Amino acid sequence: MGRLDQPLTVEDLARRAGMSARHLGRHFRAATGTTPLRWLLTQRIRRAQELLETTGDTVDAIATATGMGTATTLRRHFQRTVGVPPDTYRRTFRARTPSGASGGPARARRASFGA
Repeated sequence: MGRLDQPLTVEDLARRAGMSARHLGRHFRAATGTTPLRWLLTQRIRRAQELLETTGDTVDAIATATGMGTATTLRRHFQRTVGVPPDTYRRTFRARTPSGASGGPARARRASFGA
């Protein structure tokens, strides 16, 4: 997960796995029920949620840190996946979280937003 901020393609992933993109796609879907790119997008959105919950970074900075490229791209995918824009997610999350709370319950709260 350390490379989420870098551009990754199915071909890159397949090359690293030593197989063709088509072969990777078939095996990945059989093992996970999703495509490699959908899985990657989900991981990037989850990382964006984590950063929104734990930092004061701008949406632009989070877009870069998660490999989404631009704030516009992050906002579009975040809205589709989570159901609310990143700024709304951050405000809602912070309103629900007592000051100084650990990140432990974050996943439970995150689940209520769909990602």
